[in-house]
Amino acid sequence: MANSGLHFVVDKNIPFLKGLLEPFGQVDYLTEPEMTPESVSDADALLVRTRTKCNEALLGGSKCRFVGTCTIGTDHLDLPWLATRGIIAANAPGCNAPAVAQYVMASILKLHNRPLSQYTIGIVGVGNVGRIVAEWARQLDMRVLLNDPPRQKAEGGDCWSSLEEIAAEADIITFHTPLDATTRHLADAAFFASLRRAPIIINAARGPVVDNTALVEAIKSGNVSHAVIDCWEGEPSDLNPDLLRLADIATPHIAGYSFEGKVRATRMALDALCTALGLPRIEMEEKVPASAAESVNANAILRSYDPMTDTKTLKSAPENFETLRNTYKLRHETAAGKID
Repeated sequence: MANSGLHFVVDKNIPFLKGLLEPFGQVDYLTEPEMTPESVSDADALLVRTRTKCNEALLGGSKCRFVGTCTIGTDHLDLPWLATRGIIAANAPGCNAPAVAQYVMASILKLHNRPLSQYTIGIVGVGNVGRIVAEWARQLDMRVLLNDPPRQKAEGGDCWSSLEEIAAEADIITFHTPLDATTRHLADAAFFASLRRAPIIINAARGPVVDNTALVEAIKSGNVSHAVIDCWEGEPSDLNPDLLRLADIATPHIAGYSFEGKVRATRMALDALCTALGLPRIEMEEKVPASAAESVNANAILRSYDPMTDTKTLKSAPENFETLRNTYKLRHETAAGKID
């Protein structure tokens, strides 16, 4: 297809995209602060990341027909408003799930102090990430408790645990829920007060899923033994300094930042854009496994990623949170799945 005169506005930090859309029109590569109502007013399509709020304030005066986010989360997209304007919205569910699972398991392996078979892990949110964490935890001989009320309601069965059961029985609690009204501060002061085994708390979901102030108090009181925080309330510029100091593993929202995950995200966003605008499928040079490794072991996980390196970097310069995130050297996932 010849140049169709389309106008694309793209977050310049989305990888593997340069040159792919140019045959179809004008492409503006902008930083998040540069995405203003003026700069996107003539755009037919936007490709963004989590920092760009796609809502009436940004797009009310634009001719935009499509918004694609190269992320799994959509809380930065005003989906109801976009729908009223007929703007198609797409995300990349599952794109970085193997990388987040790698982050979670590597963190556990860095912090555990007894045989893994003696640990019970509670997984809150059993979607794309939670499923992989559960499977890998079982392979490492952990006892696994699953909490996912929407799935429990839809699927039934007796494999589910309540949040109260997880608070009472888990040695590790890891959150993998989306952020909405039901999950904001899901882990609050009352939740931390109910803990019985001084667990490791891991948040690699969304910052406000865990009440950061309440978590600080739970660490100080001994109700929580260790904290692993990749997603923060107030990020990138207003991190809780006490939590930054007390967290054993503290990283700048990069749990999902694998080479493979970024390729998947760009691939999914491109496919959705092409479908929405009637363009032919755009081929990418990069080919990656479509899914997580089917089997893992502790040595393979530890060889693939050391979260302590990223922790040292963030703790030494928290003011560089966004720069560390935007310039992160993409790591490779634990192993290879099938090529898609």
